[in-house]
Amino acid sequence: MRAKVLSGSSMRRPLMLAAAAGLLLCVGCSATDGGGPDEAEAAASSSKAASDAPSAVQEAVAALREDSAGFRQKIEVQGDGQVYRITITGGFDFAADRGHLAVDFPGGGIDHSEQVFVEGKIYVRNVLGTGEDTWGAIPRDKAQAHYLLRAPLNDPEHVLQQIAAMRKVSREGEESVEGARAVHYRGILDHRTVTLRMAADVRTKMGQARDILGGDLPVFADAWVDGKGNLVQTRMSANMSGARVTVTTILSDIGEPVRVKVPRAADTTPISEATGVLNG
Repeated sequence: MRAKVLSGSSMRRPLMLAAAAGLLLCVGCSATDGGGPDEAEAAASSSKAASDAPSAVQEAVAALREDSAGFRQKIEVQGDGQVYRITITGGFDFAADRGHLAVDFPGGGIDHSEQVFVEGKIYVRNVLGTGEDTWGAIPRDKAQAHYLLRAPLNDPEHVLQQIAAMRKVSREGEESVEGARAVHYRGILDHRTVTLRMAADVRTKMGQARDILGGDLPVFADAWVDGKGNLVQTRMSANMSGARVTVTTILSDIGEPVRVKVPRAADTTPISEATGVLNG
C-alpha cells in the first residue's frame, strides 16, 4: 500500500521550489594579501582551528550515535509571501535504533502524525488509506525523503548523517544554546549529502537545478557542541529565489532513557511508501 498524508498545494509549491529553483542566493567569499608576522601567526592559528573543526563535529556526532537524547525540531518554509512551520518532538535512542516522534503542522490537511522507530521498522500513524487507529509499517531503510532538507519519515539518524558530512567547516565562536555555552561550527553540504535517500523524482529535479547553476546548491549546515563534547543543536538552511527552508534541531536530556510503545500487530498494516509534508 502506498500511503500519503494530504497537504495543500500552496505548501507543496514552496517546498518543491528547492528542486526547481534557477536562481539562488550567492555564497560570498573573500581573500586578503599576506601581512607581517602577527598576521601570519593569526592565520596559522585560524588554519589550525579550521582543521580541528570537522573532527570536533564528527566526534560529537559519533558520541551521540552511542547515546540517547530528547529531540525537538522546527522546520520553517518561507515562500509565496507566507511562512509554514512544522514541529517534531520526541526522544531517540540512537544506540538502540529506537524512538518516538510527534509531528505537527497547524492548518495542514492532516495536522498531526506520530512515528515509532523500533526493530528496523517505522510505524506511522494517520496515513491515508488506513483507519484512524491503524499504524502503517515500513522498513526503516525503505523510507525516502521527498523535500529538500527533510529526513525520510523524519528519521533523527538522517540528520546526524548529514551534519557529520559537513564540508569547509569553520569555528564561529561560542554562543548560548538553551542556556548553556556551546561552540558554533558552520559548513556546507554537498549535492551527494543533500540528496541522501531522496526519492528518485525529487533527486532528478535537484540534479536539474544543479545543472542550471553549474554547481552545488548553496546549502549551509551548522552544529553546536557544548563543553562536554555533546552535540546540542544543528541547523540546515537553503535560500532560493522566492523561498527559504530552515531546519533547526535541538538535542537535550542526553543519556536519559527513551521509552517506546510499540503498536500492536493487530493495529498495523504494511505500507510501501509514506509521502506528504508531515513525513518528509
